[in-house]
Amino acid sequence: MDRLEKLCTEKGMRMTEQRRVIARVLSVASDHPDVEEIHRRATEIDANISIATVYRTMRLFEEAGVVERHDFQDGRARYEEATESHHDHLIDLRSGEVIEFVNEEIEALQRKIAEQHGFKLVDHRLELYGVPLDKSKD
Repeated sequence: MDRLEKLCTEKGMRMTEQRRVIARVLSVASDHPDVEEIHRRATEIDANISIATVYRTMRLFEEAGVVERHDFQDGRARYEEATESHHDHLIDLRSGEVIEFVNEEIEALQRKIAEQHGFKLVDHRLELYGVPLDKSKD
């Protein structure tokens, strides 16, 4: 049983075979696929999975808190398995590649800013958008 499928079961979600396939696709994903890409990967395993099933399943997974939805300014919702470990994202606007990173200086600065405004930081989401440096101009 994959991590995501196990988490869904622990949350009491009824796991149909099609949901299991979709959970498996997300568990092994090293990227942040959108619904169309999840559907493409899922139909390689089970050709009977419809795009509507993927949309419904992703909504259920998101509502259950087992996946996180991201809107990286490319017009497509992208998904990743929800994890306990925090990370931020750097998005390449040319290729669409999403790079995950953790930076303790940024984390400390965000906490400091919240405190300066009289808040305790409990959550945040940081997305950086960029294009590769043109190395030929060096």
